[in-house]
Amino acid sequence: MSDSKKSWFYLIVLSLIWGSSFILIKKSLVGLSPVQVGALRLIITSIALFSVGFKSLLQIKREHYKPIVITALLGTFIPAYLFAFAINGIDSSISSILNSLTPLNTLIVGALLFGFRFTKNQKIGVLIGFIGTAILILSSAKVNTNQNYFYAILPVIASILYALNVNILKQQLKGVSALSIATGNFAVLFIPALIILYFSDFFATYQITDKSVNTSLLYLLILSVFGTALAKTMFNRLVQIASPLFSSSVTYLIPVIAVMWGVLDGEKFVLIQILASFIIFGGVFLSGRK
Repeated sequence: MSDSKKSWFYLIVLSLIWGSSFILIKKSLVGLSPVQVGALRLIITSIALFSVGFKSLLQIKREHYKPIVITALLGTFIPAYLFAFAINGIDSSISSILNSLTPLNTLIVGALLFGFRFTKNQKIGVLIGFIGTAILILSSAKVNTNQNYFYAILPVIASILYALNVNILKQQLKGVSALSIATGNFAVLFIPALIILYFSDFFATYQITDKSVNTSLLYLLILSVFGTALAKTMFNRLVQIASPLFSSSVTYLIPVIAVMWGVLDGEKFVLIQILASFIIFGGVFLSGRK
């Protein structure tokens, strides 16, 4: 299979997996706190990756240690907690749409830090995208008056971190295998996540007979194995064979899946939110045109 076909295959599969991740986070939060969801997600993913990719750590050279640590923090550690807190405060579908700002932020970060140049269309696309974001947040706050839309800033911050991550992956880790990068990332994060979980009182309060917590752990297990371990490895490979902008455009399709799950779960999604979403997607599309 050519790199072009592989790129589209990874893009579609990642969209399905990550599009379902938001509802899985929401379900995990029923019996667990945001801190516990973030920490357990990292720990379970670490175990899953170590079981299949431990030997791949030997392929990581000394000059790769620093970017491995940086991408672990920017692309995984901090966003895991940001999304857990965000979805605890606002609808999972809105969080997913705000995550679609990643291609725009990839472009901005690339221009500011990595020497990429803006075209006229890209400048207009960035402006349109952020206008759509403002409309989405304001309209969603009116529709869901019982939710705190201060939390909407968290997925936006995560999208900026993802943008930094994808540029660093492309620039400094192109020659490292996708599995080595993913396993290396979680080798860095395992101990910090374990410490955070300990101080969250999970071990002191967990009871094996608590059905709500056990159900949350089941959702989290699915999220960690498929939505993080498998998806992270696939995404690292996608970045290596495609451009950073194409790789980050997975966020075009993620909200479609996430909104479907959200609506099925009873989340409100009205016409003005749909229009705002299309404005965001239009901005992302325009900025991504050659």
